[in-house]
Amino acid sequence: MPSSGRHVTMLTEGTYPHVHGGVSTWCDQLVRGMPEVDFNVLALTGSGREPITWELPPNVYRHTSFPLWGAPQGPAALTGARRPPRGRDGRRFTDTYERFLLALLDPDAGCDFGEGLYALAELARRGRLTAALRSERVLRALMWIWSMPHLPTAAARPTVHDALTATDLLEHALRPLAARVPDDCVAHAVSSGLATLPALAAQHFEGVPFLLTEHGIYLRERYLGYRTEAQRWPVKVLMLGFYRELNSLGYRKADLITPCNQYNRRWEERGGAPADRIRTVYNGVDPRAFPFADAEPEVPTLSWAGRIDPIKDLETLVRAYAIARAELPELRLRLFGPVPAGGEDYRTRLEKLAAELGVTDGVTFEGRISDVARAYAAGNVVMLSSISEGFPFSLIEAMSCGRATVSTDVGGVREAVGDTGIVVPPREPAVMAAAVTDLLRDGERRAELGRRARQRVVDRFTLHRSVDGFRRIYRELAGRPADPAPEPADWTVRLTDPWRQELVGGGSLS
Repeated sequence: MPSSGRHVTMLTEGTYPHVHGGVSTWCDQLVRGMPEVDFNVLALTGSGREPITWELPPNVYRHTSFPLWGAPQGPAALTGARRPPRGRDGRRFTDTYERFLLALLDPDAGCDFGEGLYALAELARRGRLTAALRSERVLRALMWIWSMPHLPTAAARPTVHDALTATDLLEHALRPLAARVPDDCVAHAVSSGLATLPALAAQHFEGVPFLLTEHGIYLRERYLGYRTEAQRWPVKVLMLGFYRELNSLGYRKADLITPCNQYNRRWEERGGAPADRIRTVYNGVDPRAFPFADAEPEVPTLSWAGRIDPIKDLETLVRAYAIARAELPELRLRLFGPVPAGGEDYRTRLEKLAAELGVTDGVTFEGRISDVARAYAAGNVVMLSSISEGFPFSLIEAMSCGRATVSTDVGGVREAVGDTGIVVPPREPAVMAAAVTDLLRDGERRAELGRRARQRVVDRFTLHRSVDGFRRIYRELAGRPADPAPEPADWTVRLTDPWRQELVGGGSLS
């Protein structure tokens, strides 16, 4: 049955509706902004026991948590599915899997990653892939390919333990191939990577339209993340090869790609995405929910809002603050936002760094807040220190509040800021500190930048423009004419992220 454009399966990985933050906020904006569209949310999670932290609106008619870890669920849990394929089927699977591994480890071998992936998807849909990947034959195949003399992995002398580790990681990563997408919808993956697996399978087997939206660059973040992983090099080579090939396949196969900035678009084109299937749709905010801020604080203050996470590189921000404070002794740094589960060690590391630099008395962790607009107003300058971003909400929200910003030059930051703020290289605390010091000493310039920043948001980055763009895209992918349905009045005030409750008034951050 063809989609009407009013039925969308939203595919997420580690975000909505189980986690707060930029991508999750964007997802909630989308579903609330289109009450006429029925959404089925298929969320890839860790264990499947993660709580729903968002209040789902009525047009989310179904939510399914699909765990990547723990015991296999669905068809794979059946007794008959626990046995690996044998005989002719076993030999056929081994041949398929060897060509799949060669696509990851030896691109010059000419093996087609997509062909191998779809063959694995057939097994996954019958509940047979997990058992097939846990056979001795699979381990032997991986060890044989890793040890080919012309491959660099041979010099690392991969072990059986490496093969067990890599196979386990790959088996869990491939589990989403078993997740089924209704054939009467548009499949909308809101990130590249694992969230695209159900969409790729549904497109291949049932002809379901596949829409891909990227915020951060998924592949780049995998490379950044694997720098600190404990696995040995052969394991990292295999997994990064998998993410590289999956990323490229998603770019080539998506019916439409909607990056949230031109930086992402350039990355996608280099990754193999056809230029005529890419359409930039910027993130947006409601200027009414983030009004022009009141007077600046009397004590010079830097404010930051987000989740306490290594990708936000708060070490650089703390170091920059310490340098700037040496020239402006009264300067404070206020960090607004939650510590996600598993991030406690990172906050402890930041606290130790502040103590080592002798600035503990000036750095405060404010925690989750009910009125994020006031977090931006709490600073004379709003900071962004990330090493990876898409088109950050915290930046355009701060701009909407009329605050001058100092941000790192990552993702779509420069596109967002234009000439209304200062953009500095990432991981350069001295450069960031110099920009902060200059701004704090020039009140007239700060005020002018803030006024221009607010106008830039009003002119280019409104929530209505963003949501309406996707409303039209859903209809287009379903082969339907543009839908003239108007935006519901004032729907943005019903956003339910705890960061965004009571946005238009009340509360104090002092």
